[in-house]
Amino acid sequence: MDNREEVREFLTSRRAKITPDQAGLPSGSRRRVPGLRRSEVAALADMSVEYYAKLERGNLAGVSPAVLEALARALRLDDAERAHLVNLAHAADGSDALTRPRRRGTKGEWKPHRSLQWTLDAITAGPAFVRNGRMDILAANQLFRAFCTDVYATPRNQRNLARFTFLDPAAHRFYPDWDSFADVTVAIVRAEAGRNPHDKELHDLVGELCTRSDAFRTRWGAHDVRHHGTGTKHFHHHAVGDLFLAYEGLDMAAAPGLTLTIYTAEPGSPSEEGLRLLAARAATGEAPRDAERPAAG
Repeated sequence: MDNREEVREFLTSRRAKITPDQAGLPSGSRRRVPGLRRSEVAALADMSVEYYAKLERGNLAGVSPAVLEALARALRLDDAERAHLVNLAHAADGSDALTRPRRRGTKGEWKPHRSLQWTLDAITAGPAFVRNGRMDILAANQLFRAFCTDVYATPRNQRNLARFTFLDPAAHRFYPDWDSFADVTVAIVRAEAGRNPHDKELHDLVGELCTRSDAFRTRWGAHDVRHHGTGTKHFHHHAVGDLFLAYEGLDMAAAPGLTLTIYTAEPGSPSEEGLRLLAARAATGEAPRDAERPAAG
């Protein structure tokens, strides 16, 4: 796979983010580039300027793990960025299909086995769902479906959280901190593009969102990636109000590339009471009130 443009833009964007002060270098008064110069990255990585320039032109094919690690240290990459760099190098070598487990998650190819659905259904105190790196919702418990009624309400979302975030006006209400959710969504999809560069559905999704959403296109051009394993999020559900939920994302060993995410509320908190009310509505089949939901555009 010729991924030189992707490599070039990723390395250039990481170099631009590091200030000389952060790298322990004199800043000087006549700098014409944001961040570090190529020569400074080369010195920090203990390689020639010519060799680093070759790498930044996108030529990662055949690069050794030691060189990748030196480059990651020089560019101060975090764990997600280091993994992304390695994935880009594997793709440049054409070794992706040979060296990694087969990635799962295409909705037309994969369905949850009965025991997984039983497991999800056994989680009754919090929303739980399985997604792939494209942000497709592949399986969910009853409470998640009640929690994400906005996502399921618009057929053209195709139960995809990236489409929902950037193409449905309801996302701005459901996610009070919409910018943060948008950043995370794009970073997850960008990381998936590095891990699974031959996924046609992923390419189609990115093309659609870049065409239809300026907000997505701008974020996509930033080349940010991240791991999304644990934290807290703020939601606003049209039936039960504000919910402040912790989440844990668990990689599924039996299905590489898929993530099981479970949301929970602090015991005794108003958010726990909100989830309890939402679960009661879902169990009785009562449709949540939809008076506050804006019409999808």
